[in-house]
Amino acid sequence: MESTIRRLADKLTILAFAALISLGGATAQAADDAPIHIEADRMISQEAENSVVFLGNVDAKQGDVTIRSEEMTVYYSQKTDKSGKKSSNQVKKLICKKNVEVVQEDWVGTGNRMDYFAGDRKVILSGNAKAWQGQNMVSGKTITYYLDEKRSIVEQDPAKSGRVKAVLHPDADKKK
Repeated sequence: MESTIRRLADKLTILAFAALISLGGATAQAADDAPIHIEADRMISQEAENSVVFLGNVDAKQGDVTIRSEEMTVYYSQKTDKSGKKSSNQVKKLICKKNVEVVQEDWVGTGNRMDYFAGDRKVILSGNAKAWQGQNMVSGKTITYYLDEKRSIVEQDPAKSGRVKAVLHPDADKKK
């Protein structure tokens, strides 16, 4: 029983590490030797669904990337070697729900939900989505951020009269 728990803990550490490396982009890859700290009130492994769920006050950090939410689900695919033995796990998708906050350096994104797609290296914040870069802020129904391209798309909710909003502050150095 104890060895099963140890194997599960090792597997979860690898999954969480892969999720944070994938989400963090080049900055996190440079810090891949940094320890990963994940805390939650509860964790559920769902091996049949190839997922792990962290529940309650989830706080994940590696290097300069921090993710906070009430729920984080990591979906992964298992690779097998030539002999058919399971050899490694690869993160496919990461979903965070309720009070989501993602921080890397001076970029902060918040929303009620965050979907991360590893193949596209794309983050989608939804439900009161907001993002800050320094003092500048944008908000809309969804914010899609492409990690490799450092590009984002903010969309409004056509069902509501709300529009995409931005507050941009002039560069303080140019005022001098």
